[in-house]
Amino acid sequence: MRRNGLLSLIFIVVLTVGGLVWTLAADNEPLLGLDLQGGVSVVLEPTEDTDDEALGQAISIIRQRVDGIGVAEPEITRQGDAIIVQLPGIDDRERALELVGQTAELRFRPVLQALPPGLDELPEDTTSTTAPSGEGPEDTTTTTSAPADGAEESGYGLAPGELAAPLQTEGSTTTSAPATTTTSAPPTSAPPTAGLDDLSLTPPEEDVPDQPVTLAQYEDGQEVARFRLGPAEATGDILRTASAELYQLGQWQVGVEVRGDSIDEFNRIAGTCYSGAPTCPTKQLAIVLDGRVVSAPSINAPAFKADEISITGQFTEDEAKDLALVLRYGALPVELEAQQTQAVSASLGDDALDAGLIAGFIGLGLVTLYMVAYYRLLGLVAILSLLLAGGLLWVVVAWLGESQGLALTLAGVTGIILSVGVAVDSNVVFYEHLKEEVSKGRTLRSAVDGTFASAFSTIVKADVASLIGAAVLYFLTVGPVRGFALFLGISTTLDLIASYFFMRPVVLMLVKSRRLEGSRRLFGMPRPAHPAEEVAPA
Repeated sequence: MRRNGLLSLIFIVVLTVGGLVWTLAADNEPLLGLDLQGGVSVVLEPTEDTDDEALGQAISIIRQRVDGIGVAEPEITRQGDAIIVQLPGIDDRERALELVGQTAELRFRPVLQALPPGLDELPEDTTSTTAPSGEGPEDTTTTTSAPADGAEESGYGLAPGELAAPLQTEGSTTTSAPATTTTSAPPTSAPPTAGLDDLSLTPPEEDVPDQPVTLAQYEDGQEVARFRLGPAEATGDILRTASAELYQLGQWQVGVEVRGDSIDEFNRIAGTCYSGAPTCPTKQLAIVLDGRVVSAPSINAPAFKADEISITGQFTEDEAKDLALVLRYGALPVELEAQQTQAVSASLGDDALDAGLIAGFIGLGLVTLYMVAYYRLLGLVAILSLLLAGGLLWVVVAWLGESQGLALTLAGVTGIILSVGVAVDSNVVFYEHLKEEVSKGRTLRSAVDGTFASAFSTIVKADVASLIGAAVLYFLTVGPVRGFALFLGISTTLDLIASYFFMRPVVLMLVKSRRLEGSRRLFGMPRPAHPAEEVAPA
């Protein structure tokens, strides 16, 4: 029994120390939630009456978007018809809010003309930006202007690029589009002259699917390109998925997969643009979301396979990932509008974290004084058991934060502090069982083994009751209450491990030590009720 106890002790100590060393070496640390490290909170409300199913689907899509940009432990909850999105510790708040706030339908519109940014009136010389009025000669050409410098560095003002089919017809390429693209228009197929009204940006209320519009690309809130677009040919419903991918020479592209039952519709649109038909003279197909052009790739093949489509261009990694996110989760079943946006400062989060830590240290200090004063050496064992469980908790929480994005919130800190009481209760149950046996006349050495078996049964029952409560809270609630329940459950589980693998063997070694034999007062044990009946040590 003593050998098994020593092996258990070595196992748990090595596991804890090894876990802490690995955590420090890997530079892992717990991720902090919005209330501890600051971040952004935004309240979204539907612009019109909607049902519960639509709101539930909208919450699911927003959660997928937020997860896709790597926000650690976002809180996305519903209060009435409002959706509250909390984004803790994000590096680029504007980027995250831009992605979350895009709630309109994803549409595919053919590009009729590419215009310089900010062009609200016709220049004196329009020969290089617009086609002549009416029918032109057979060799008429249309030159489309490239986006302004810097457009290729924007998450939403992406370079035009090409919509490529890598495994399609011979000679197809996936190279980036040149700065300017000259396409020959077929006879009598020049696009109509852009009038003054056509050059101005289309107001949001006039952005309807079946009408031509003039929309722009933006970078950091600044317009970087403007397009005259034809009626929407399709919506985001035709897409199955999209993902950012690395291809030749470390360049990024976006792989797109169309739904099997929609590939014919997609190829009809692609064929029209590839041929330079009057409805798509520039051979570009714009991807539009929420009244903004996300990207306007050129079509480089007349037909595509559903799972062999890619958008190439001078994309950075973030640009490719942003575009893939928009394509995957662009369409929401209900239009949402941001009603309130609040930034939580990091200093406020630090104050909350400091308050939680101070409360934890004060509580731990008071518990230490009480346990040492009442149980002496056994009280020290209880504190060491708490510290070991705390080391394991740090390893687990840091690993979950790094691998799963689990964030520690103020509610989670509260759950951990509460678990200190649960852990101390486990020690008290064991020690009180020992005191009862000693008061009946047994020695510590003879009482410790049998006492732990009965005490541990009580400890398990008490901890299981706490775990059931934590599980019910976790699965039936949302928001901070879930964080409280999760960390309470993790801490309670680690208490069971520490009690069996650490507390039991350490107490067993102490009470059977020859140096401490007979030192009842060092263990806070009472004198037997009938000293004459005290059982001598074996």
